[in-house]
Amino acid sequence: MGMDPLYLIFSLPALLLSMLFSARVKSTFAKWQGVRAACGMTGAEAAATMLAGAGVNDVAIKRASGFLTDHYNPLDNTLNLSDAVYRGRDLSALGVACHEAGHALQKAQGYKWMGVRTALVPAANLGSRLSYIVFFAGLALSAGGTRTDPYTGQVVATAGAAFGMTLVKLGLALFSAAVAFSVVTLPVEWDASARAKKALVANGILSESERRGASEVLNAAFMTYIAAAVSSISTLLYFLVRSGLLGGGRRR
Repeated sequence: MGMDPLYLIFSLPALLLSMLFSARVKSTFAKWQGVRAACGMTGAEAAATMLAGAGVNDVAIKRASGFLTDHYNPLDNTLNLSDAVYRGRDLSALGVACHEAGHALQKAQGYKWMGVRTALVPAANLGSRLSYIVFFAGLALSAGGTRTDPYTGQVVATAGAAFGMTLVKLGLALFSAAVAFSVVTLPVEWDASARAKKALVANGILSESERRGASEVLNAAFMTYIAAAVSSISTLLYFLVRSGLLGGGRRR
C-alpha cells in the first residue's frame, strides 16, 4: 500500500517546519555552548541555585544520557539533565538547566497548566499508541458501504460499516487527547522559559548581557513545541477529512 497523497498534503508542511526548528535548536545550542558563563557554575549548580532562590529544596537533580534529553519529571520530582547541560559551564547549558528548573517551580507553586498537562499524559500516551490502529481499522470496516432495507426501502449502513464508523470516531477521540497535550504544552514551556530568563539574572547566575545568549537558546527550543503542535493538529485534520467527517464525502 502506497503513501496516501492526502496525508502528504497535511503532514509535509509540519514535517518541514519540525526539521527547520530542530536544526535551529542544534545550531543555536552549539553557538552559545562555546561561550562560558562568567559565574563559572555548571548547569546543575545553576538549576540548584535557581530552585534554592525560590525556596524549593526537595528536587533531585540527576544526570541523563543523550543529547538535549533534558526534562523535569513531576511524578518523582526529579530534574534530569543531559551530560552537556549537567556539567556544562556555558550559556546554553545554564539556560536549558534553568528552564527545566522552571518546570519544578511550576509544580511547587501550583501552576495551573502544568497540572493540566500532567493529567493529560496517560490519555495522550494511549492516544498516540492506539489512535492510528483504531482509526484505520474503522476505515477498513466502514468500507462495506450501505444496503437497502427490504422492508422499509431505506438506504442504511451495513452493520460492519456502522461499527467501522464507531471505531473511526473512537480513533479520533483518542488522537484528540494527544493533540490537547501538544497544545497545552505550549504555555507550560513558555512559562518555564520566562521563569528561567528572570531567575538567571535575579539569582546572579548570568549578567543581563549574558542572558541574551541563554534566551536565544530557549526561544529556539520553544519553536520545536510549536512545530509539534502544528504537526498534531495537521494529523487530526487529516483524520477528519479522510473519514469524511470534515469537508464532506469519503476519501478512499
